[in-house]
Amino acid sequence: MQIPAPFDYVRATSVDNALELLSRHGPESRVVAGGHSLLPMMKLRLSRPEWLIDINDLYELDFILRQGDKLRIGALTRHTTLLESDEVAALFPIVRDAEAVIADPIVRNRGTIGGSLCQADPAEDLSTVCDVLGAEAVIRGPAGERILAMADFHRGPYETAVGQDELLCELRFPVRPRSGSAYEKVERRVGDWAVGAAGASVTLAEDGTIADAAVGLTALGLDHTVAGVAELLRGRQPGEELFAEAARLAAAASDPVADQRGPIDYKRHLADELTRRVLRRACARAAQTQEG
Repeated sequence: MQIPAPFDYVRATSVDNALELLSRHGPESRVVAGGHSLLPMMKLRLSRPEWLIDINDLYELDFILRQGDKLRIGALTRHTTLLESDEVAALFPIVRDAEAVIADPIVRNRGTIGGSLCQADPAEDLSTVCDVLGAEAVIRGPAGERILAMADFHRGPYETAVGQDELLCELRFPVRPRSGSAYEKVERRVGDWAVGAAGASVTLAEDGTIADAAVGLTALGLDHTVAGVAELLRGRQPGEELFAEAARLAAAASDPVADQRGPIDYKRHLADELTRRVLRRACARAAQTQEG
């Protein structure tokens, strides 16, 4: 049986208390909520924190709130809550698409959006979702609050801009009219990490052309967002030929590695095919909101 190294445990009572505990216990302290990423690493002794700071009582970070042209989601919001939210699905169907293929019900009941993003695993689904939706991360620390675009939030595999004495508190998603989004994932078995996945967000102009768009890839050797897609699609009518152009761009931009989940050529094929699918669905959903 794999057993973590010895550690101390404390339960935070508020965000301010959690920040004080992080500051007091220093670099050897880690925050835990769902724990589905941290605890396996501790059992393998890949992570050996001296203190675990439990933030499960921080209900102030568990919310979904529409505020003007932004949807605010607390970092402690569980995957199941996001999956079952009709408001989130109506505004950003990509979130429900992704949440439906994240792990299994046990993980979704405990895991949080903040934990997923802070783990920053290259095969993690919600990082791609947040990137293509243009989300902002709200981070609190001793110096106060700061807001980062997702491109600045992610520093690389397993690395984010959240400092050791800081806490990701919420995500803010811009709500755009005539917009649609979609996510598709290929996995070896239900609940597995992605062999490859793609997400897209599309905003249509009043004349039906594409006003803005973003495509992101998961587990395909790319920092989530495919460069050049917005420029390629902007001002053009949605259609299969256009989707194929964007798909070729995504496949060329991908940089997958061969592993037990498949060879490089197969994964590049997935980047192409999944990009076509998500753009097709995102445009169809955007057209439905335009008609509505």
